[in-house]
Amino acid sequence: MIKEDRHTSARAGVLSTPHGEIPTPVFMPVGTQGTVKTLSQQELAVAGAGIILGNAYHLYLRPGLETMREAGGLHRFIGWDHALLTDSGGYQVFSLADLNRITEEGVAFQSHIDGAHHLFTPEKVMEIEHTLGADIIMAFDECTPYPCTHEYAKQSHERTLRWAERCQKHLEILSDREERPEQALFGIVQGSVFPDLRKQSAKALSAMNFPGYAIGGLSVGEPKPVMLDMLEEVLPHLPTEKPHYLMGIGYPEDLVECVARGMDMFDCVVPTRYGRNGTVFTRRGKLVVKNAPYARDFSPIDPECSCPVCQNYTRAYLRHLFQAGEILALRLATLHNIYFFMEMMHEMREAILHDVFSEWSERFRARYA
Repeated sequence: MIKEDRHTSARAGVLSTPHGEIPTPVFMPVGTQGTVKTLSQQELAVAGAGIILGNAYHLYLRPGLETMREAGGLHRFIGWDHALLTDSGGYQVFSLADLNRITEEGVAFQSHIDGAHHLFTPEKVMEIEHTLGADIIMAFDECTPYPCTHEYAKQSHERTLRWAERCQKHLEILSDREERPEQALFGIVQGSVFPDLRKQSAKALSAMNFPGYAIGGLSVGEPKPVMLDMLEEVLPHLPTEKPHYLMGIGYPEDLVECVARGMDMFDCVVPTRYGRNGTVFTRRGKLVVKNAPYARDFSPIDPECSCPVCQNYTRAYLRHLFQAGEILALRLATLHNIYFFMEMMHEMREAILHDVFSEWSERFRARYA
């Protein structure tokens, strides 16, 4: 059941997976290599993360599928009893463009690790994600660069639709071969920043009846107003009863704007990458804790935060750890940021459930700015 806010398109729902129920809206920490950098799985669970991400491309290359099969899948390999989502590697097609070649068959690429040659087809990607065993898996897609021509974006999104159909068919074959928990395959809407292509993609994928729908190819360099415009073009053409996942979006202010428009799921490296580089998030905005003004600031990162870092350590101490090059600095800053994101999503959900999301979001924006 989905609860909709009275004044916006914000929604609160529940994702049911073989490894537990996930209240939405939800932010999913990124664990590309089977680890959310600097944190243990137990710390993530205590922080409130009910689902994390892995990446099919990276895990295929290292440690490899044979290791995954022997381990019994990604959940067992990393010691995580909660839900998992694996990305298909489509973003790596975009980010490692110098190492790949895209054809109708799939993507031929060289490993960024050792230069070995590989071919990812939709069928191959489904076999990889089936072996990993994540609860939610993504169809193989191409993330088009920004800017690109309408002609190229059209060719790309139409190919992505054909790949999505191949993914669906091959996952059915794989699922019939062995009994294991059902995996939810999400289709991915593409089409760059062209409204007509985005609508075509959304309508075609909706007709294919996926369990959920992701919007990809945004936050790749386009202005933020354009990103929001694309959401408003796409969302009316996606099934309201299915989850809506916006891939790769993670700044707090963007999460609020996108939840208000009807998005349910998010992932991004922002909280972890920023934390490792000495930037922490607070209810009053970002704070670069490694900077000189905090050398004698003995207050917590965020006085309103209940995380273990804010309850036990000061800004001055974190700055000292960064200046001294201590690994603990990276861990504490990252842990705080994960708590901040989890709490923010929880607050948004509660506001939606109580029909006060508009008021909550206005207060958030005023303070965070």
